[in-house]
Amino acid sequence: MLKEISIKDFAIIDNLSINFESGMTALTGETGAGKSIIIDAVGLLAGGRGSQHFIRTGANKSILQGLFDIPHDGTTAAKLDEFGIDHDDDSVILQRELFKNGRNICRVNGMLVNTNTLKKIGETLVDIYGQNEHQTLMQNDKHILLLDEFIGSKLKDVLEKYQLQYHLYLKLKKQLANKNQNEKEWAQRLDMLQYQVNEIENADLIDGEEEKLVAEKNSLNNFQTINQNLNQALTNIEGDDNISPLDMIGDAMSSIEDIEELDNSFTSISENIKSAFYMLQDASKEISNQMDTLEFDSNRLEEVEARLSTIYELKHKYGDSIRQILAYYEKISAELQEMQSEENSGSDLETQLRKCISDLNELGGQLTEIRHQGAKKLKNKIQQQLSDLYMDKTEFEVHFKQLPKDTFSSKGVETVEFYIQTNPGEAMQPLNKVASGGELSRIMLALKTIFSKLQGVTSIIFDEVDTGVSGRVAQAIAEKIHHISMKSQALCITHLPQVAAMADHQYYIAKHVDANNRTETSIELLSGKSRVKELARMLAGATVTKLAIDHAEELLKLADAEKHK
Repeated sequence: MLKEISIKDFAIIDNLSINFESGMTALTGETGAGKSIIIDAVGLLAGGRGSQHFIRTGANKSILQGLFDIPHDGTTAAKLDEFGIDHDDDSVILQRELFKNGRNICRVNGMLVNTNTLKKIGETLVDIYGQNEHQTLMQNDKHILLLDEFIGSKLKDVLEKYQLQYHLYLKLKKQLANKNQNEKEWAQRLDMLQYQVNEIENADLIDGEEEKLVAEKNSLNNFQTINQNLNQALTNIEGDDNISPLDMIGDAMSSIEDIEELDNSFTSISENIKSAFYMLQDASKEISNQMDTLEFDSNRLEEVEARLSTIYELKHKYGDSIRQILAYYEKISAELQEMQSEENSGSDLETQLRKCISDLNELGGQLTEIRHQGAKKLKNKIQQQLSDLYMDKTEFEVHFKQLPKDTFSSKGVETVEFYIQTNPGEAMQPLNKVASGGELSRIMLALKTIFSKLQGVTSIIFDEVDTGVSGRVAQAIAEKIHHISMKSQALCITHLPQVAAMADHQYYIAKHVDANNRTETSIELLSGKSRVKELARMLAGATVTKLAIDHAEELLKLADAEKHK
């Protein structure tokens, strides 16, 4: 349930913090005082659509925070686990900041989340039932969702199996249609992929070979230059029959060695000459080895150039490097394999589709049977709830219409529509054709009463759902909302004293103009005389009489008696 909400710079609210308790809480006050703004704030915390228009004039951002108590093993805890959000204790904190530039920052227990994640978590915590929510009943396509929600897990398992088959059915239909309608393009694509796969496959490319081939080509092309320069270098080091530079350096090394013992100042010179002599010896051997292994093969040069030509041609077609070519090869090989599989099983696609249609019809039949059973139970429960709301003469039914043979929707093989008969002797008619606004509101409240036991939502908010009713109907609505609050926390914005009197807690919302000529909203928890006075105002209007006070006290006594039956 919602334990606390903090609102800063939101609409006409400057800074407001409210603590809530379990049971039924009524929010009352003059029209425009900010009651619905508080509900808007809760809705945004639960992932509702944000807007910069919510930000208080003169502020840069709005900040909303809400603390909720949650069952440790409930749907909210499971959703938090799904998103990897810590929740060591049985509570969760939602926070949302709205900025002037349209940016949103959302956090759950301090962890940054996007608005979609916030909404998925929020819808397990809060169910807001506004004045226009009963319009859901005017949309026929929503009726099947309401029926399925009522039936619950018994239907859910079969529906999940059905929807898996339904997605397969759509995929098979698309594949078969594409193949039949684009046979020429299909064949052309198949031929092209086969050619490209074969061309790359036959090239037998190896990642990194291009660099090695280029080096080898350069070496072969420069054989004459390399060979001449190696010979010249060796001659310059070793000399010819007449003179040898290396021998001369050797003689110099011996000469210095002879005088090195006479004066140690020659030691450094001796070491340098020795180093030069041995390094030149090593270089001479290395040059000789290179010359021994160096050979020119014109056939090999042709092979290298032909191979590089193949690589360059493939690079021009399929990628800037051998690695990219091989990656492209993997991609088109997979596509080719899939297309060949589908081509080889063109008739198999039709067989699979027929099998899928058969499975859909079977699962759809199971859904129909479960829904028909659930519809009977829903009818009985709705009738009971409507009777409690002084619509005991109203008849409620769930009508089914079978889709044409082998026609499917994501929800099954039939459509569902709610019908009512508001007066005895009249024909049953679609709900959206004959129900008045007050009747729709009460039917929706009846559904909420039933579903509140099933949904596991910790807080249900009623935003002026009692508009347009009075007398005993208003009392019945009050009792129904209080009944709901015994299963889930109920917050109720109301202008009806009967509803407010039935609440376990009552807050008075007011607005006033401060010293800076700014409108602000304030909230006060009512009890004792202050609550009686507010109920009297709701009964009598601007002028509160003693009779109104007496009537308010009587309302509270009657409400207390009703709650303790």
